[in-house]
Amino acid sequence: MNSQTPAFAVDGRRLTTEEFATAISCLPDSIRKRYSQTGSYHGVRPVKLPNRRLLWPADALEQLIGR
Repeated sequence: MNSQTPAFAVDGRRLTTEEFATAISCLPDSIRKRYSQTGSYHGVRPVKLPNRRLLWPADALEQLIGR
């Protein structure tokens, strides 16, 4: 883990849309819009809960940068 990696991204839990947006310096609404249009955010697919909340995989940062 480097000094710029958020702790919540490496502890194995899933991220809320707000946490995911903060981690990638993006607005949560931008993520939601992309998800509604394509079913993913640049290839990262969340789990959709019955209450319609989205939980993003903790390794989403690595998936976005292609590691």
